[in-house]
Amino acid sequence: MLPDKLRKGQLPTKICVTCGRPFEYRKKWRNSWDDVKYCGEKCQRHKPKPGPAST
Repeated sequence: MLPDKLRKGQLPTKICVTCGRPFEYRKKWRNSWDDVKYCGEKCQRHKPKPGPAST
């Protein structure tokens, strides 16, 4: 969990699984930041499809 007060330059970032762009922590993700994978709803709706299983 993150501290309550962080400055803009101190916010953690992640890379979106769908589009590959970096995105920053948002207050609404405070309780679920570890589970966040997508930068927004559009990327979440267009999740990458799993590739063929390698044998």
